[in-house]
Amino acid sequence: MRRFLFSLIVLGAAGGAGFWWLTEPIPAVTPAVAAALDAKGDVERGKIVFNAGGCAACHVSQGQPEGQVDRLKLGGGLELKSPFGSFFAPNISPDLNDGIGKWSATDFVNAMQSGVSPSGSHYFPAFPYTTYARAKVSDIVDLLAYLRTLQPVAGKAPAHTVGFPFNIRRSLGVWKRLYFDPSPVVDDPARPEKWNRGQYLVLALGHCAECHSGRDVFGGIQERYLFAGGPELEGKEWVPNITQHKDGIADWSEKDISYMLKTGETPDNDSVGSSMVAVVRNTAELSDADRDAIAAYIKSLPPREGPPKPPKQDEPKKE
Repeated sequence: MRRFLFSLIVLGAAGGAGFWWLTEPIPAVTPAVAAALDAKGDVERGKIVFNAGGCAACHVSQGQPEGQVDRLKLGGGLELKSPFGSFFAPNISPDLNDGIGKWSATDFVNAMQSGVSPSGSHYFPAFPYTTYARAKVSDIVDLLAYLRTLQPVAGKAPAHTVGFPFNIRRSLGVWKRLYFDPSPVVDDPARPEKWNRGQYLVLALGHCAECHSGRDVFGGIQERYLFAGGPELEGKEWVPNITQHKDGIADWSEKDISYMLKTGETPDNDSVGSSMVAVVRNTAELSDADRDAIAAYIKSLPPREGPPKPPKQDEPKKE
């Protein structure tokens, strides 16, 4: 019996140590390169990154007038409902107490590119660091420089309401090992400069796949449904397929896509809805060249069939 109990204790200790190692938050930036990051950054380039990333769509203070981009208040508070619970976008204004005013560039890059907080804990992937990880570090530093020019906003967003066991942040280390790929976006030398710029904007800064892709039961993007649409987080609406599939945007031209990103108007004389409205407010601030680049890349996406839609409540289920 003593040997049995001893074996159980050893196995439990080994399992605990293995779990602790697997779930260790790993910062993107090591101390060896941290000092170089704390440079000032370029504010104007940072503003481009801000708009390309659609940061205001989630982090703008609730109740701020629509379309107000000259005096942005990034106090957060937007509720993002999901099957795992509700997440609330945090305050990312330069407020010293409630925002990120005390963060160094190293803190910011680690948050954006590894999902690790300044205190060393995991961030939930409702924050799309899984995509921002593929961006250039210089762009992230420039983004911070721009955020530091905005108005400080007092007040913290509500705490996330996530049920057990998903509220155990340490376990997100396992999720990251399964789904988190921080490999940078690499230019394709066989493609034109416009296409490569569009690829970078879509795959890194714009994080388009985060919304326009099907996910599995653990919230990871499924490769076969990449950009092919699927249920939005709350499950009440369907995010459209943006590939060249017949159920996607195969009949849209590059000009159509670029025009939609500027005005929100679609080729069939309709307009975008839901969360895409806020996204267009940001993409409308980009240059025509960047919108055209995004359009060129999206138009090149191979056709993919999206996940099956659930039957409408008034329709019988197919056998």
